[in-house]
Amino acid sequence: MSDQPSQTIDDSPRSDGASTDRAGTGTGEAARGSRAGQDRQGGLMALLSLANTSMFALYLGVGSVLLPTQIAHLDPAHKVAVLGLVGGVSALFATVLNPVAGALSDRTGRRGPWIVGGALASLAAMAFLGSVDTVLMAGIGWCLGQATMSVYQAATTAVVPDRIPAERRGTASALVGLGLPVGGTVGVLVASATAGAPRTGYLVLGAIVAVAGLLLTTLGREPRRAPKPSVPLRRQFATFLQALANHDFRWAFIGRALLVLGYFSVMGYQLYILSDHVRLPAGLTPAAAIAVLTPVSMAAMIVSTLVGGVLSDRWNRRKLFVGASATLSGLVMVVPVVSPTWTGMLVFSALNGLAFGCFVAVDTALVTLVLPSSEDTARDMGVLNIAGAGPQIVAPFVASQVIAHLGGYNGLFVVGGVLSVLGGLAIAPIRTVR
Repeated sequence: MSDQPSQTIDDSPRSDGASTDRAGTGTGEAARGSRAGQDRQGGLMALLSLANTSMFALYLGVGSVLLPTQIAHLDPAHKVAVLGLVGGVSALFATVLNPVAGALSDRTGRRGPWIVGGALASLAAMAFLGSVDTVLMAGIGWCLGQATMSVYQAATTAVVPDRIPAERRGTASALVGLGLPVGGTVGVLVASATAGAPRTGYLVLGAIVAVAGLLLTTLGREPRRAPKPSVPLRRQFATFLQALANHDFRWAFIGRALLVLGYFSVMGYQLYILSDHVRLPAGLTPAAAIAVLTPVSMAAMIVSTLVGGVLSDRWNRRKLFVGASATLSGLVMVVPVVSPTWTGMLVFSALNGLAFGCFVAVDTALVTLVLPSSEDTARDMGVLNIAGAGPQIVAPFVASQVIAHLGGYNGLFVVGGVLSVLGGLAIAPIRTVR
């Protein structure tokens, strides 16, 4: 990590021994210190936004296009079931390793090494995934990708509660939340352009993560923190999910889990929905259709992420935005049922983007305000990340069973909508956040 102030961003508390004996001098120094602190935090937020952008570029580029295309090529007759199995098993790795990696970075007192290590390991995993030619090896490759990205994600998400003041969490979460729409668009466009040469697509997406991780750790100077004392392994397991005993944290966990389950049950099968369910215009392939739908959805996410995050700070109302956006996310699932057409999918993508973008931005701010312990932020954020990764274990199995036995893709949209609405209702019992 660089030690040059001109090349790094350091938001740690600073004391320069300036005299404050005279009111004017003290006020001027305080004002300059406050502005400098805000500038440092602004730079850190930009780096975090880039880091999250790279993460979602990989997740959505691989999960939405490259992996389904690869599986459809390797086993076209069983693609729905195989994608469900591969997606579920690989997400299990993410669920387990997210809180484990978070707890380890808490214990070492450092985030940077875990961010860089996870990023570089993810590049290696993508190189492996792009070289395989069997379903089994593709499954192993994506398991490795999910595991290494979980290390990267756990350390990166802990930076906001570590280093951003509570009164700026909504703005920070909005900027960080831009990673989903921007990263999703970049990832899908890269994946769609390289669908015929998946090895190139995997390598490009892995390289994006590696570069972003290196920039965050070298330019966003990390304040020194004392490592946590060693804790016996049995005690670590006993306290691992202790955060869920907290009333508000538990309901935030449940709300996120339900909405993510509803969202990814549908979005994980978008390529197959476009190829088997929606009537596309002549000459428009499913991969090309995703390359159009994703920017539409992500542009809507950008608007709602910024507006929702900033307004939730200004009004100090998190639950209102989270509940309303989750409910809208559920209701718009009706659109492709009523109109399984290209126009219907365009409308669905725009409205779903508005809803999910606002949810991601404000829900991130909400959960950082209900963390049970300031000493275990990465561990607790890792546990909370299970609510994002865990449902992705269930989602492929749920989706494949719904498609097979409960009305096909129409049934899938209905189930996804119900789960999303329930996710919005689940945050109502939270007491300490408005």
